Amino acid sequence: MSGEGPDSIPTSADPRSRRPVKKRALTPVSEHAKQLDALFSKPDQEIRIPPPSGAFSKRAVAAPPEIVTNVQGSSAGAGSGEFHVYKASRRREYDRLRAMDEEVKQEKDNEEFARKKAEREAKDEERTRRNREKRGKKKQRAKKGFVAPTSEGLDGTPSDAVAADKLKTPAAVENGERKEYDCKMPAETASDLAASTPAGLVIHDDD
Repeated sequence: MSGEGPDSIPTSADPRSRRPVKKRALTPVSEHAKQLDALFSKPDQEIRIPPPSGAFSKRAVAAPPEIVTNVQGSSAGAGSGEFHVYKASRRREYDRLRAMDEEVKQEKDNEEFARKKAEREAKDEERTRRNREKRGKKKQRAKKGFVAPTSEGLDGTPSDAVAADKLKTPAAVENGERKEYDCKMPAETASDLAASTPAGLVIHDDD
């Protein structure tokens, strides 16, 4: 302790002390925090990120030969002098065959990717073309004005707009202005109304 009394502090925590601080075991969290503090202390320093671990797992070998002219047979025993020659030749041959298989697989993957990409682009182009045609037709209808609905809908069924007859009500005079109102009535209601309305002038005799 640096001194006696209630205000005494450990010697290691006293700023006047030159004693080295004891190193304690760090937890993973404190170790990570320490590394972050070290990185943020020098923000201008370039940080080199190491390559992924998978890059070191692959054995760096030279390109296998195109043709292996002399392949030793496996008849040589493990204790003979030709066995290591056979193993080296077999390893080179296996590397060559493996490289050929990987090349074929890469070509197939590239072809499959190109085919799927072309299909997606064709579908997108077709969808864009249909939407463009719909927008063009809508603009043309807007320029021409209101177009009367046809007798059949899009699916071949009678249109609801045609089923409802448009009738003109008698002219109404409101505030000295003559106005007409358009009423949409079903066909049955219109026929009943026409049947109940007397045609021509009717004279009633007084008793």
